Amino acid sequence: MTTAQAGIRPAADGPGLKPYLRLLSATQFAFNTGFYAVLPYLAAHLGDGLGMAGWLVGLVLGLRTFSQQGLFVVGGALTDRYGPRPVVLTGCVLRVAGFLWLAGADSTATVIGAVLLIGFAAALFSPAVESETARSAVAYEKRTGTPRAQVLAVFSAAGQAGAFLGPLLGSLLLLLGGGFRTACLAGAVVFVGVLAGHARLMPHRPRRVRAVTGTGGLRRTVADRPFLVLCLVFSTYLVSYNQLYLALPEEVERATGSQAALGGLFALSSLLVVVAQLPLTRWSARRIAPRAALVTGLTAVGAGFAAVPLTPAGPAGLLPAASLVVLLTLGQMLLVPAVRGLVPDLVEDHRLGLATGALSSVSGLAVLVGSAATGTLLDAPGPVLWTVLAAVPLAGAALALTLPGRERTPEPVTTVTD
Repeated sequence: MTTAQAGIRPAADGPGLKPYLRLLSATQFAFNTGFYAVLPYLAAHLGDGLGMAGWLVGLVLGLRTFSQQGLFVVGGALTDRYGPRPVVLTGCVLRVAGFLWLAGADSTATVIGAVLLIGFAAALFSPAVESETARSAVAYEKRTGTPRAQVLAVFSAAGQAGAFLGPLLGSLLLLLGGGFRTACLAGAVVFVGVLAGHARLMPHRPRRVRAVTGTGGLRRTVADRPFLVLCLVFSTYLVSYNQLYLALPEEVERATGSQAALGGLFALSSLLVVVAQLPLTRWSARRIAPRAALVTGLTAVGAGFAAVPLTPAGPAGLLPAASLVVLLTLGQMLLVPAVRGLVPDLVEDHRLGLATGALSSVSGLAVLVGSAATGTLLDAPGPVLWTVLAAVPLAGAALALTLPGRERTPEPVTTVTD
């Protein structure tokens, strides 16, 4: 039954989000602003500034990704055990220290140490904030009737706004002659602000829930069939999304002779999310179930890949690439809030942090394997490449149909949400 059918007026039509939920969304915005002010320019700094070989630059970037995505499950488990506040604050401190270290790093060992610290900070920070947002969105839904997907869409849109603003901030600092080290210092300042905000506004008491620790908790979480299916479904989306960095550059270079237009296409994706995420999620949350939103989103992603060889090359030859970006982003806007909203329905509250981290870690492993597999197809004929890539999210959509069709009633939530 929808909130409209139940006679409940969604609070999104009236008062806005509570201060704590606004804090969590602002956190995601600030997190991505600080992150993307630095990381897009790291490879150039390592290669041109420090003279590292290409293989070593790739190794450093891979280590950063592993220390972040691969260790999300650690941050999630610590969140369940100690509550979100100490984990978030520790992640902020480590991120500030990592950026300051990176600003002064001038050798391979110090750079690797700094990027590992930056990645591990995110592995603490992100699962704590994401699970707390999901938990608070469920509580807000129960109290006001506002679909949780709408709250989670605010969180997603805030993150995309930060991802759009961060590179612009980094570029501005570089253009003003500050250099990469100045961008690192700016990123550190952003996280000092995030640290201060959470130290002031996050609840002080640890969550009174039964923590699941050790490998037994992880085994039980991953062995939960509906949750494992959700992980696999989300993995097909992330493998597809990663093609923005793998197959899309190849298509842009094939169509235009260079990759200069990539920045504009990435900006288009971020702007679409910032502008359309909230109204699209408001519409979908009121009219279709989360599972249907997930299936529809993955189908849109698959259609984006299928459209590349079918779309006529329009202005400057970029129409096929632009159609891919638009459809993939549309699918992302439908499915990401749905996935985040489904996690609290599939696991117990005391495992929510661990499950949030496991979702990212399992999907990150799938991206590692899937990217290696799809990378071997880049030299294949276009119809073969785009057909295979379209099949991945469509397989995920078919798998999503096996998820439970009805949400279970969420457990009582003890979080202070305002």
